[in-house]
Amino acid sequence: MELSARNQLKGTVTDVKLGTIMAEVTVDVGGGQTVVSVITRGSVERMQLKVGDAVTVIIKSTEVMLAK
Repeated sequence: MELSARNQLKGTVTDVKLGTIMAEVTVDVGGGQTVVSVITRGSVERMQLKVGDAVTVIIKSTEVMLAK
């Protein structure tokens, strides 16, 4: 699948926490960095996401903030 989003990070699912409606998925993207995504429980079930799965994190945002 081709996507226009340039911010794509390959990683491995390290944790899946299921809620009633939503789920929190943690992905190790290497270098000691993780990305946490909150998606619907239905999406987790449809994709059959589980710990150890290889995934691509796609970040698409209209605003990015930095603080120091």
